[in-house]
Amino acid sequence: MLTPERQQLILESVKNHHTVKIKDLVNQTGSSESTIRRDLDQLEQKGLLQRVHGGASLLQTASEELSMGEKSIKNAQEKESIALHAASLIKDGDCVFLDAGSTTYAMIPHLRDKEIIVVTNGLNHLDLLSEHHIKTYVLGGLVKHRTQAVIGTGAMQTLQQYRFDKCFIGANGIHATDGYTTPDPEEAAIKQAVIHHSRQRYILADHTKFEQVSFTKFAELHEADIITDDFELELNPYKEKTTVKVVTT
Repeated sequence: MLTPERQQLILESVKNHHTVKIKDLVNQTGSSESTIRRDLDQLEQKGLLQRVHGGASLLQTASEELSMGEKSIKNAQEKESIALHAASLIKDGDCVFLDAGSTTYAMIPHLRDKEIIVVTNGLNHLDLLSEHHIKTYVLGGLVKHRTQAVIGTGAMQTLQQYRFDKCFIGANGIHATDGYTTPDPEEAAIKQAVIHHSRQRYILADHTKFEQVSFTKFAELHEADIITDDFELELNPYKEKTTVKVVTT
């Protein structure tokens, strides 16, 4: 297979799957691992994709944010595994905060038999929480149309009255130096306040979020534990600073 043909196949695979593993590209192209790594380096230098541990993913800027619909179909299997484990940490009697996001949304069906109180800023979460008869409080404030998250002064004021046993937060970027980041400063402020009001804090993030940095930092690595999937990641720099739970997909 010629180089242009092989690199076009790689780009199509990344576009279709958002993230691809090197070993899958080796199987698709019949090329060696060293050839695929060289292709990925060249495509990254051209600004056509970004390298992640063990593969490549779609290119995103620090301020870019996907809609809830786009997030829900990206790495769905990994998110379901993360969500299942996260839900297992919640016990009867807990007061928990569920961040607006696709992975926290995936937790809700696994909470249906638990006697708990949920506070959320995710409007998309409300119907499913109600369907499963989960006692729920929603923050009041400005609705962010793209992600259906409630943000702003009103949400921050409402949040001040609550204290949580556990919180489950999404992040767009996780970096060993830059900590946890997200594109929107107002949404970052909500995440930061929730973390400070919670006894146990969890960041839910699939492997594509590692070594990524978005516009606004909301916490240091040590301020929350990470729950992620079992992609080929070098996690030692993260494990030195916080607890990382890797779940099998």
